Amino acid sequence: MSACTCATAAPQTRADDPGLSARGLPGGGFVAGAWITDGLSLAVTDPENDTEIARVYVGDEVDIETAVAGAVHSLETDTWELWERRETLERAARLVREEADRIAAIISAESSKTITEATRETARAAETLRLSADAAHVLEGETLPFADTPRGVGRFGWNRRTPLGVIAAITPFNDPLNLVAHKVGPALLAGNAVVLKPAQTTPLSALALQDILLRAGMPPGRVSVLVCTRSAGTALVADPRVAAVSFTGGPATGDALARAAGARTLLMELGGNNAVVVCADADVPAAAAGIVDGAFGVAGQNCLSVQRVYVHESRYAELERLVVDGTERLIVGTKHDSATDVGPLIGEREARRVESWVDEAVAAGATRLTGGVRTGAFVTPTVLTDVPDDARVLTDEVFGPVVSLVPFSDLDEALALANDTDFGLQAGVFTESVSTAMYAAERLRVGSVLINDTSDFRIDAMPFGGSKRSGVGREGVASAVLAMSEPKNIIVNRLG
Repeated sequence: MSACTCATAAPQTRADDPGLSARGLPGGGFVAGAWITDGLSLAVTDPENDTEIARVYVGDEVDIETAVAGAVHSLETDTWELWERRETLERAARLVREEADRIAAIISAESSKTITEATRETARAAETLRLSADAAHVLEGETLPFADTPRGVGRFGWNRRTPLGVIAAITPFNDPLNLVAHKVGPALLAGNAVVLKPAQTTPLSALALQDILLRAGMPPGRVSVLVCTRSAGTALVADPRVAAVSFTGGPATGDALARAAGARTLLMELGGNNAVVVCADADVPAAAAGIVDGAFGVAGQNCLSVQRVYVHESRYAELERLVVDGTERLIVGTKHDSATDVGPLIGEREARRVESWVDEAVAAGATRLTGGVRTGAFVTPTVLTDVPDDARVLTDEVFGPVVSLVPFSDLDEALALANDTDFGLQAGVFTESVSTAMYAAERLRVGSVLINDTSDFRIDAMPFGGSKRSGVGREGVASAVLAMSEPKNIIVNRLG
């Protein structure tokens, strides 16, 4: 390992960095069974005020080689049966629940999430780990239908699901704990090893989960967690010993990773530009409340955020009034106050980008109904209307606290507009008519259609992903276990 001093993953290990130690984290990285406690060069900062909260290690290609080799070694030498993997994940879920206050504080400190949002994420991560433990039945396999063909006479057989091997997992900043759990939990349950590259801005949550998994009984070499350079990340996904790449992030990075990875299993969640359609017979107060909540949670930095709202012209004025009123009631402020509804973006650079997209739309003719004021990394929740069709706040994923309201007169027109994007993650439809709901559900090109709800909802057990540029494959615990395993057939020929 290059330029670092590692200690074994013993409970008494303590990082040299006081920010890590204060948060109960033994090191600033974990590679091939060892915590990295020296050479911690990357400052992790609180985006609210840009103050340093801890320092972590940044790995290079040599470290990636060590991590992958360690993962392979663990697969070859550590006997870790399915029942043991299940029990480890159960214990890990319990530890996350028991240490929820500490973990939520870590999430909120390094990310954009308010302490309330971070507390919710911690609870969801515990559930994701529990669901991973409960998915052992997915690996049971099936019998093979030899009796259904004359060529099968005299044979019988079955298959069972076996691990792929080493999984390269790359996670973003916006759900720094639960999205790690969504990759690591199913991968471990299926019997794989993992090399995890968390976002540089939010690595502490991943390190906290790694520490919990180790204390829960995971073999030390089974998962490595390492912030690394772009070139090292490319080396990870290109390594021939890596069997699959699981990535959550933007389409451009996804394309680059796919080119580097070549022909191997890819699981990619690449974002959304999510629409909500509010029909003439909709419960408009319920729709408005859902839109405000779905557009501005985590300051809009959520792949499921409501970005575009198509509302029937007969209900437009009512919806606009309720959405603006609800938006203006939101409290924007420090993440550490439980009364705060909207905290900062992940950094001032992203806030400036969102501000520029809003200003660009307004300059082209859009009307700013409320919000759009930037202060440092904060952008006040923004509601736009009269937005030109080619404005980036409509065509691209904003990933910020911005929603656009668009009136329509014909449902087919609204559905065509909702589909008029490169993305297809989720969409919402508000209507009292079952036939209208089913008509819309059939025509929307997305991974999930939510009736009388917005796009901003999922449970961690459901298949999750989208069509078009929103991704490849499906996450959700059981779906991920299937994707991270493969069937092996056993066929018996009854001789004589």
